[in-house]
Amino acid sequence: MKVAFLLPTFRWDASEALEAAVLAEVSGIDGVFAYDHLWPMGSPERPALAPFPVLARVAARHESLVVGPLVARVGLCAPELLVAEFEALAQVAPGRVVAALGTGDKLSAAENEGYGIVVHSVAERQRQLELVANALVPQMPVWIGAGAPTTNEIAARTGAELNYWQKVSTEPTGQWNWAGTARDDLEAQLDELAEAGSTWAVFSPTVDIARLGAWARTRR
Repeated sequence: MKVAFLLPTFRWDASEALEAAVLAEVSGIDGVFAYDHLWPMGSPERPALAPFPVLARVAARHESLVVGPLVARVGLCAPELLVAEFEALAQVAPGRVVAALGTGDKLSAAENEGYGIVVHSVAERQRQLELVANALVPQMPVWIGAGAPTTNEIAARTGAELNYWQKVSTEPTGQWNWAGTARDDLEAQLDELAEAGSTWAVFSPTVDIARLGAWARTRR
């Protein structure tokens, strides 16, 4: 199982995120990801850096790291533009980009509304999700946020992996990965996820990077 964490991008500048990426590389972490929000959920007064520019800079500096948003939400821009953003990132980091995608939900709808971006219906967002996934699957690994049965079916049809937030897969077949917050017993948590069959474990920015890297090194 590969390990990664989300960069601290709910900041006014990228300095902390870039420092965290340095620690990731020297600690033996496999990758780093970034939130795709217009503000931290529920906190419109706080900043949020756009994920793709930060990830491109990290990828250019650290050639050992896999990079990707977690997750890029369809509906924030046109599907064609979202595909182009991933393709541009892959130019900087060939073979090192994960296209993690999601449809968003009622909790993130306020971000669209705050910036005057149309909140599409669930059916339309799922249509866009499948369009983007089909375009990217031949080019890079694609993860789709596990959720409603119809969304999970899109992952199955397109050949994408399911990405679970704070949950372990209950699907009978197919590769999957996990993302969420670290427990105090981080090593035991990692052992459990690896035994359950997760391909990646991606932690929130508060994870102890040194401990995460130490666990990964003992498994190689």
